[in-house]
Amino acid sequence: MEENKKILTAPFTDDKIKSLKAGDMVFISGTIYTARDAAHKRLCEMLKAGEPMPFDFEGQVVYYAGPCPAKPGQPIGSVGPTTGGRMDAYSPTLIKEGLRVMIGKGSRSEEVINALKQYTGVYFAAIGGAAALMAKAVKEAEVIAFPELGTEAIRKLRVEELPVIVAIDSQGNDMYKLGVAKYKQN
Repeated sequence: MEENKKILTAPFTDDKIKSLKAGDMVFISGTIYTARDAAHKRLCEMLKAGEPMPFDFEGQVVYYAGPCPAKPGQPIGSVGPTTGGRMDAYSPTLIKEGLRVMIGKGSRSEEVINALKQYTGVYFAAIGGAAALMAKAVKEAEVIAFPELGTEAIRKLRVEELPVIVAIDSQGNDMYKLGVAKYKQN
């Protein structure tokens, strides 16, 4: 298994995104960003007002997480995924602006799936309930926007081999729906 381990480095290119298929297990290394619903709302308000974004969206990864405070000597506390559907009202706008990769848990709306297909994006599922495991992949963390939001502030993370599964690929294949169909056949 180790020799077949698929490690991807952020940011993502369209070709890299197109190579991923629903159900693939991958590991992400590089720089990613955390943002939850309060931050997504602010980002969309900033876009509407013509204000600059706190980071360049192009090909970037946003992890739907609000990490716990770090223990002494650690870059971050437990950092488990938040339900992706909470960002559905904002995601199509951000995808259109260049955001291509999101990490969360749970299914997404048809509008989000259509935006992923139209703009070549991908939605990864992180392992819910494994927040401490996910934190081990974080090597550095820095608040870069909205510090007043506390755990919902946008953070820039440097990760090494963050484990995720392709939940919805750039063709719109949805692991949640494919899984249900697979189990109905058995």
